[in-house]
Amino acid sequence: MSNVISAAHGASFDGAVRVQDAGVKGMITVRGDLSSAKMAKAVKAAVGMGMPDVRGVKTGAKGGVAWMSPDELMLFCDYSDADGVVAKLEKALKGEHSLAVNVSDARAIFTLTGKGVREVIAKGSPADMSVDGLPLGEMRRSRLGQIAVAFWLTKEGELELVCFRSVGQFVYEWLCNGAAKDTLPGHL
Repeated sequence: MSNVISAAHGASFDGAVRVQDAGVKGMITVRGDLSSAKMAKAVKAAVGMGMPDVRGVKTGAKGGVAWMSPDELMLFCDYSDADGVVAKLEKALKGEHSLAVNVSDARAIFTLTGKGVREVIAKGSPADMSVDGLPLGEMRRSRLGQIAVAFWLTKEGELELVCFRSVGQFVYEWLCNGAAKDTLPGHL
């Protein structure tokens, strides 16, 4: 078995905000009827969280769940638990049109901390990063430059961002550049 490493190898950068490779995390794409009671029960059993609202994200001690589209969720758990969570979901959703896939090795996750996290992302994303545009508990699927990303605030001044692993190093370097000292315009 090979050693599991994250996209940016645990790197961190301290600038106007702190950019940190968040390490490996279990991430599971789940597709199906999100209004189904069976789906809600399966998600709750898998990560201990109820179904999120549209564009919502919920996190807790056992894991998390994010709304990705009208028929897709992203579940978060410990990396080592991801295959077991997929098996649990498949068993719970048997007979229901659904799909659960462990995408942990295909994604990278970064954490930004500091007062200017909204401004760093606003430099490269068309998403409204104001307090009204991205309230706590909501996530956005957007772009950072030309790269597909999803991000949400875990609390004010702390943001998590997920991208494809294949562009993880580029995204890390972009975030570090965007978070360089004395580069925040001070608009948000």
